[in-house]
Amino acid sequence: MSLPEDLLELAAETAREAGRMLVDKRPADGPDVVQTKSSPTDVVTQMDRAAEQLIVERIRAARPDDAFLGEEGGTQAGGSGVRWVIDPIDGTVNYLYDLPDWAVSIAAEVDGAAVAGAVEMPRRGESYTAVRGGGALLRTSSGTRELRVNSGVPLDRALVATGFGYSAERRAGQARVLTGVLPSVRDIRRGGSCCVDLCSLAAGRVDAYYERGVQAWDVAAGALIVQEAGGRVGGLHGAPASPELTIAAGAGTFEALHALLAPLDPLTD
Repeated sequence: MSLPEDLLELAAETAREAGRMLVDKRPADGPDVVQTKSSPTDVVTQMDRAAEQLIVERIRAARPDDAFLGEEGGTQAGGSGVRWVIDPIDGTVNYLYDLPDWAVSIAAEVDGAAVAGAVEMPRRGESYTAVRGGGALLRTSSGTRELRVNSGVPLDRALVATGFGYSAERRAGQARVLTGVLPSVRDIRRGGSCCVDLCSLAAGRVDAYYERGVQAWDVAAGALIVQEAGGRVGGLHGAPASPELTIAAGAGTFEALHALLAPLDPLTD
């Protein structure tokens, strides 16, 4: 079994390569949308698929016995005990519209738990990485810094990131919850990428995050980065983060946001 640091090096190098390809090959008039998924607003582009193919090929060349879970490619079995969880473009609509908040997310799991994660934001020139028990880092052209979440932020002074689903029914439910959250917090931010929001939390750019409907590939790397930056990631009433609900924040703020969300029934669309 490779050390988590070795898995992280492979994840980070591969995410950077995929990010460069996505920037270089993005057509000037926007990528071609080849199909929609759950709704007309849930798009997948040719570049999503090309990036995932590149990532799987690079990792498989180095580690042929590993398993994969990808947003576009589904599950591929392996026998090594290591599984790679891949989101080739988290924030595809942002990528489609040439907005900067999209990312390549790659996590390595051992026995179902993430031990290494890399999130590459090419348009922002930022690389986020974490190793289980080894902290979280942000690398830019200006250097490298250790990440720490903001902790103990009172809810009325908390800047809270969130996101919305693709179906009209889910969005209506999320709007209902939002009307219960907004009066109690400093403000809301909606960037359009789960892993970008989680990295923003780890970097102290927002104070908390919650969202219903995010999938394993959306959160695998970003959740590890938040945890290694001193934050907490979970669901309601002690449940783990899941598509039902993901909450993330520093100590004190997590508990306050949980207490605000729970009676709002955020699990009902």
